[in-house]
Amino acid sequence: MHLKIHIISFLLLYTYCGLLQAQTKEKIKIQDKYWSSYEDQTLSPTDNTPLLLPYNRWIDPAGIQIYFGNPYLENHALDVALSPDEKWVAVEGRYEVVIISTVSKKIVANLPLSGCIQNQNVMNTFSGIQWIQEGNLYHLFWGAVGNAPNSFVLEANWDGKSLLFADSFTFEAVAPARSAIPNEVLIQKEGEKQYLYVVLNGNNTVVKMNLTTKEKIWTATVGVAPFGIAKANGKIYVTNWAGSSPDKSDLNVAGVPWGAAKVDQRTGATREGTVSVLDPVSGSLIQEIKVGLHPNDLIASHDEKFIFVANANSDEVSSISTADDHISEIISVRLSPDLNSYWGDSPNGLVLSKDDQTLYVANGMDNALAVIALGKQSSFMSDKKNTQVNGFIPTGAYPGAIAVSLDNQLYVANIEAEGAKISSPIKNSTKPSYNAHRMMASVSVIPVPSEDQLKVYTQKVEAASQFFRLALTSKLPRKHVEPVPVPERIGEPSLFKHVLYIIKENRTYDQVLGDMKKGDGNADLAIFGQQITPNSHQLCDQYLLLDNFYASGKCSAEGHQWTDASIVTDYVEKDVRAWIRSYPHVQEDALVYAPTGFIWDNALKYGKNVRIYGEASTPVYDSQHTWSSIYKGFLNHEKFVFKNKTTIKPVEKLLSENYPSYDDHKIPDILRAQTFIDELKGYEQMEGDQLPELMVMALPNDHTGGTRPGLPTPRAMVADNDLALGRIVEALSKSRFWNNTVIFVTEDDSQDGWDHVSAYRTVGMVISPYSKTGEVVHTNYNQPSIVRTIEQILGLPPMNIMDATAKPMFDCFNGQADMTPYHSLENLIPLDEMNPILTALKGTALHFAQKSMEPQFDGIDSGNDDLFNQILWYAMKGKAKYPKRYVGKDEDD
Repeated sequence: MHLKIHIISFLLLYTYCGLLQAQTKEKIKIQDKYWSSYEDQTLSPTDNTPLLLPYNRWIDPAGIQIYFGNPYLENHALDVALSPDEKWVAVEGRYEVVIISTVSKKIVANLPLSGCIQNQNVMNTFSGIQWIQEGNLYHLFWGAVGNAPNSFVLEANWDGKSLLFADSFTFEAVAPARSAIPNEVLIQKEGEKQYLYVVLNGNNTVVKMNLTTKEKIWTATVGVAPFGIAKANGKIYVTNWAGSSPDKSDLNVAGVPWGAAKVDQRTGATREGTVSVLDPVSGSLIQEIKVGLHPNDLIASHDEKFIFVANANSDEVSSISTADDHISEIISVRLSPDLNSYWGDSPNGLVLSKDDQTLYVANGMDNALAVIALGKQSSFMSDKKNTQVNGFIPTGAYPGAIAVSLDNQLYVANIEAEGAKISSPIKNSTKPSYNAHRMMASVSVIPVPSEDQLKVYTQKVEAASQFFRLALTSKLPRKHVEPVPVPERIGEPSLFKHVLYIIKENRTYDQVLGDMKKGDGNADLAIFGQQITPNSHQLCDQYLLLDNFYASGKCSAEGHQWTDASIVTDYVEKDVRAWIRSYPHVQEDALVYAPTGFIWDNALKYGKNVRIYGEASTPVYDSQHTWSSIYKGFLNHEKFVFKNKTTIKPVEKLLSENYPSYDDHKIPDILRAQTFIDELKGYEQMEGDQLPELMVMALPNDHTGGTRPGLPTPRAMVADNDLALGRIVEALSKSRFWNNTVIFVTEDDSQDGWDHVSAYRTVGMVISPYSKTGEVVHTNYNQPSIVRTIEQILGLPPMNIMDATAKPMFDCFNGQADMTPYHSLENLIPLDEMNPILTALKGTALHFAQKSMEPQFDGIDSGNDDLFNQILWYAMKGKAKYPKRYVGKDEDD
């Protein structure tokens, strides 16, 4: 833990505002307009600011940054709360609670959760830490979950010197929930007794308990996935992420973990948010108030006349009058609404000034606090007629909670802090390495700015949000423009008519391409190098090599939102690393999806034909099948019988019924590739051009199944994936569609490995007749860049603020076609090279094989990634030193 002081100057401001003028001779004319000089590297390992995040945002937070957490873990600051006497700030982290002195601005105590409940793998839930004070003794309460179905409210005592675990309140899951999930808590003195109100996010209930005796007073059913709680004017108010429970008459319903929710028939995302109003005496429901989408944090004004609700998926705050429980005002918190019409600010944390006249809102995706001067409709203390947004204050990445003190200090919990940038030295290598699950948590301490300082901050936030690229989205197409690979303006002609978008699983750049000498690689980390991935290497030689391309998330649950929707929602950020309700890598949770939909929704909306090959779905087939039986059946040309299932109704009609989607590692990728090739041959036999304009494909087997007996070795599974990719590209390049087809390839994330440049750097490919043949493209691109480029090619407007501010991949193309077909390379590793049976193993090999067989690794991304990384390292490197410092503790240690 340490402090960092970032000094902001006008020179930096002018540098930000001059992004449009940045020029380099290496960049082509169009690229120059949308490139800035900071984009040489994502999340630079230096301590300099600003830092570029892997999704088109800079961070350069105001004030002082306080960092904490176990460097072996992926740490997140979830909530902050001031003690009643304002001497201390409690910070709820994912794995611990820390205390910060408001005098020294330093951490003075921490309580790891491992010391609270034994043998439970306890993690804190989404938010909700609360204080009560008795003389010089303070009590802290917050929600946590252990091994399912165990859930707790934990209590700790703080005497100014020691923070000690004191007690726990246990909550049982109510079917179909697998965990009750205590989230926000509220402690109220009513008469002579203290009561604890607990929101149970999993059970869809609120519980009232006697704080002393633990007697349950009542349990009230509320809406779907309740989150926040507040009391005002003698009533209890509770936000419901997914609104009221659907009834039998509602046809547009989809699954959320342990239940169902009302959904948008176009996108599958939840379509309602509500606030339940309860009687605190009986727990009876007084009223259900419809608010914006994904309501999360809510607070009461100090005079209890108003309730404020942050609606993350609507970019607004609802102001509710507690006199009649009607919405008195809807407050937009959008950054620069005159320039920006796109959703994506994600308001999710709130605090009021002590005079009830200023509302501070944590806009997660803006990496900023919105400062709102309340008008008479939302504050009886205000002398202003209308509410207005006065400006924005820069914070760390994804602020999620705020506290403000009487001495005008803002304390901000930054859920994503400054990203994964902890380095690990590799033995016998001069280069560092990074892993996506190594990051510190942070709290920003920011003095409330003056009016002049707020203006400077606001300009800085706008510039850090890359809004200069929004001009590209609003320019009308020009007449008589010659077709180019990537049109500068939406609606101008492209040389491409068809896009194949391939999404693979979990590899870093260095793991696969680190041995390519012409790129910025570290061969020491290339465990799946050229011998295992000959096609990946040849494709990057024949077409182009991207050595500065980044995944935007840290795992598949985040990654598939970035690849498919170009953004993550507040639900994902609140659940990050814990995945308490679901792990939505196959898009199976309506709470997860962005209200603006997926790339295929965007294409359909504008009249494009779409085909999905395995994405956003799972296959169902005979459980008696093994990898070997499916592989042998494929070699013998036997039909593999399965059915793809999806929870998103619009996806059902787009899914290829022949192409198996994600599974438990048993289906070879070459089977998937052959299925696509067979469909391609069918399209070639049709009259005209019937090939869909957009094809989205999951090609997942480079994830591997570790060293589990019954599955191929990791290198064989990666070789299978590589061969499948090569065959797909070869088939397309020899088809009659090749002259107007482009293929984009990305990993969904980079979590299962190491990279010497950035934890987020991954494999990206741009394959087409117009790709820059044989060149290395060093331009910084990321997953939203791919989505945005697809949109430019197909004439689609951006979906949200992240693809709207993404940089199209102009640098990857030439104006002249090279129609040389691709010839795939055969695998050098036998695809049926199987992991040894347990009786043939001993020592570390036996240990890791047994670990690979644990239920946690049954599915893709279903187990502990630290352990899985160690398994892969050992499988490929043997006894070579594992890069464990700040990457993960060696299982053998």
